Amino acid sequence: MDISFRLNGQDARARIDDPTETLLDWLRTERGLTGTKEGCNEGDCGACSVVVTGSDGVPRALNACILFLPQLVGKAVRTVEGLSAPDGTLHPIQQEMIAEHGSQCGFCTPGFVTTLAAAHARGDTDHVDQIAGNLCRCTGYAPILRAAAKAAKAPVPDHLRDPPLRCSENMPGEREGAGPLAPTSSDVLADLYLDDPEATLIAGATDVGLWVTKQFRDLGTVIFLDRCADLRGVEVAADHIRIGAMTDMETLRHAIAPHHPSFAELLRRYGSVQVRNAATVGGNIANGSPIGDSPPALIALGAQLHLRQGARRRTIPLETFFRAYGSQDRDPGEFVEAVTIPRQRDALHCHKISKRFDQDISAVCAAYNLPLQDGVITGARIAFGGMAGTPKRAPSVEALLEGQAPSEELFETAAEALAQDFTPLSDMRASADYRLEAARGTLMATYHRMTGGASVNVLDVRP
Repeated sequence: MDISFRLNGQDARARIDDPTETLLDWLRTERGLTGTKEGCNEGDCGACSVVVTGSDGVPRALNACILFLPQLVGKAVRTVEGLSAPDGTLHPIQQEMIAEHGSQCGFCTPGFVTTLAAAHARGDTDHVDQIAGNLCRCTGYAPILRAAAKAAKAPVPDHLRDPPLRCSENMPGEREGAGPLAPTSSDVLADLYLDDPEATLIAGATDVGLWVTKQFRDLGTVIFLDRCADLRGVEVAADHIRIGAMTDMETLRHAIAPHHPSFAELLRRYGSVQVRNAATVGGNIANGSPIGDSPPALIALGAQLHLRQGARRRTIPLETFFRAYGSQDRDPGEFVEAVTIPRQRDALHCHKISKRFDQDISAVCAAYNLPLQDGVITGARIAFGGMAGTPKRAPSVEALLEGQAPSEELFETAAEALAQDFTPLSDMRASADYRLEAARGTLMATYHRMTGGASVNVLDVRP
């Protein structure tokens, strides 16, 4: 079957023979648009970055190497070849990259340009964060950042304001017809998945994409979720915050910042802009990873997980969803619909320990929810990732802190009690001893945050 989308300002059609064909491969082999590069082929280097605009009209940088063609129906794509105006006038980012000598070998340059063009279109000027997912080995980032800062003052070119594509053909949302399945609501998804519980659900593809590009797996029947609009969005109610399973991490980061800024800061270090624009909350939970960054914070906030199987819905505490490594409390044909957290006074402190500050997998991820009432800790909830085969709470430490006034001696005692709650493993990211020691450090850092002590910002470099 064919799908339609806009490519560099023109209507485009792509034949879908393999629903897991990536946009990167299609651009290079079918259209000869070789400016989009294959570097890591796993969404880590940014050489394949393109600008994708959905029905909301917001341009976003995405990694074409792990973006499947069926995810593009009705959207607009801009590659580096489509950034200049029809008369050849360069995009402000392109022009300033030349002026500031922002390229040497040039391999990474198209990805930097498209990423920064998406940021420019949105008015985002946090350029260091914007290019955290773009790797440069020879030019260095200083001239690229200077180019971005200069280009920020220029208006967005009119030709980049892509209108929505009106197309008559759609991927089948039900069993009738050949081609990949793309339900348009959670009701349709529930029926499809119940009928074929062995199907692979594809949300943002930041995890599943690597099953294809790195493991070369045949995924069999696939169901794309990106058109299930009712699974997207963050609803802030009087007594809870509900997060749809298809809410991307970048949307969640901005939505949660006014309520739990430490959680938002943790999400700023979740992958890169390109990854956060695609990765979903539901996917980060459902894959059951012991080192996923969102579950510890959500568990510490007392999150409830909403699951659906056909017409049946159930709600469970998020921490009980993770049974053991590789095992979750999810029945055949059941999927994550949403997660809710109770509204509460902010007392959350999150810490991510990794070898790199940006775009790295956690060795330890810690979340401490330690509300104070009349000067004592009341309702302590502490959760860790990377310390066990699943995201897990620290009951011994919680019990020691509960009902106590914060003091350095108390927190030092609690830090030693972490060994009662966790027996971490050694792997390529960290040794067991390092993980335990780092976890203790996060607890002491939390004490200093709570009491206004010394700065614990790892980016705060002091003599």
